[in-house]
Amino acid sequence: MKKLLFSIIVLAVIIAGAAGVFYWRASQGAPADSLEQTYFTDADRFVDVAGARVRIREEGPADAPVIVLIHGFTHSLETWDAWAAALKSDYRVVRYDLLGHGLTGPDPKERYAPAERAAFVGDVLDALDIDRVFIAGNSLGGLAAWRFAHDHPDRTAALILISPGVFSLNGVSDEPAEIPAAMKAYLMTVPEAGVTASAGIIYGDDTKLTPERLATMRDMMRREGNGAAMIKSLEEFTLPDPSALLTEIETPTLILWGEADAVIPIEQGRRMEALMPNAQLITYPGVGHAAQEEAPGETVADARAFLLGLGDGADE
Repeated sequence: MKKLLFSIIVLAVIIAGAAGVFYWRASQGAPADSLEQTYFTDADRFVDVAGARVRIREEGPADAPVIVLIHGFTHSLETWDAWAAALKSDYRVVRYDLLGHGLTGPDPKERYAPAERAAFVGDVLDALDIDRVFIAGNSLGGLAAWRFAHDHPDRTAALILISPGVFSLNGVSDEPAEIPAAMKAYLMTVPEAGVTASAGIIYGDDTKLTPERLATMRDMMRREGNGAAMIKSLEEFTLPDPSALLTEIETPTLILWGEADAVIPIEQGRRMEALMPNAQLITYPGVGHAAQEEAPGETVADARAFLLGLGDGADE
């Protein structure tokens, strides 16, 4: 009996040790240089933006009106591939990986709070010598976009917001919510099954998810240092009541929302439209949280019609 008990204890120690080694190895992430070799394109470059090395992708005529596309939490600039392909004939399309995301990687200054992300939009524009732009943002990128527009109406010709962060959600309000240990482990190790499950929640119809898209999502999350940066981002993430700010944004705004959004309820889009003096909401049946990916044709067509209706306004 003692031998059996001893054997069980030894086996438990071995399993725990193996699990610890697996977690440690997985949490180290994927080497940045390897991912850059895989995903860097001729339209990409690294730009020093206020002390951070940021991956920026620019497409379209240099003298065309500028539209900046900002992705959401855990994603990367690849989320806008279809939009960029549709817009680059008529616009200078600028995309970048958020701090702590994609090939940009962690920010040495750890500027992950929503207000800092909004201010960083201006830093990107300054680095590219761009004054006034159209801005589109999804989720966390949408939160940065509308907060930037509020603080810098002179630099924002128009807003396109796709399921943006806005009102209190999941316990996040004036203070950040506690991050579950399972979430921290997921962000640090990025298991394939976890990415598939997460993407299935983001999409209204997960049959539209391709193996290639899932692989890109996972690779960008696994970039060394991103896991810890995303956890830090959640630790600083707040959603105070935005009502007063929204009523002050007079920038022409198009709000796009998937009716099957399981991340941020569509009711928040309706509240946003009601508060903003110059906003229009369009919804998409069966579409989830990243409508620019799941319904790229419909959403970019609505975005293009909206922008054409405004005429000039962004830098050329």
